[in-house]
Amino acid sequence: MGADADAGALDWAKAWMCATFTRGLGPEEVFARYGADPERARLLDWDAASDLPSGASDHGTVSLLRAGRIGAWAFCVEEEGGIGCREESLAELSRGTETYGVATTEGIDVFQHWRDGECVEYFEPGMEHSRSEPLGPWWDRVDEALAAHEGEGSGVAPVVALVLDHLGIVLDDTILAGPWPSLTLAEDDTPAAPPGPAYAGEGPVPSGTVLDFGPSRGQS
Repeated sequence: MGADADAGALDWAKAWMCATFTRGLGPEEVFARYGADPERARLLDWDAASDLPSGASDHGTVSLLRAGRIGAWAFCVEEEGGIGCREESLAELSRGTETYGVATTEGIDVFQHWRDGECVEYFEPGMEHSRSEPLGPWWDRVDEALAAHEGEGSGVAPVVALVLDHLGIVLDDTILAGPWPSLTLAEDDTPAAPPGPAYAGEGPVPSGTVLDFGPSRGQS
């Protein structure tokens, strides 16, 4: 499986999204580490999951999370938010294992690699000053992958394809469109404080839930 061949089959990675890939976990544990109640998840295909209430609301942003496991790796694809690209989320996801994260949001793209709660590598593609230290090997790989698709409107799909190729798994549009455990989760603006009520399901966001959008920069 090559990155060049797969980028065109990853339309899901071209729009606003955040994707994480964690070794050895199941979708239930992934949801729990995101701060969601895994018992609220339902097995839904893409069309049905897209009908769940998500996105901007009077209370803030509600993310749609879809998770599963392919081979040794668990994935979580998030739309309408950026919970998965926050440093506290990646620290928790990678606890006792390792996690790769790729996100594209309004005005910012991010690649992150975390291991056992610590950031191994962080950067915003094309932004040399954003690179974490010590410098890691992924900057050049990502730069080459994006350059190969320059002008195609592919977003970060080439980067996702590169990560999938490295992990040896396939998560193209057809596979992701199938039924996977899905739920919605409100973002919490107070990661350093005891977490407030979490939203994970259908219906309005509970009153008192504090919400915000904005990925954190994870660095070791």
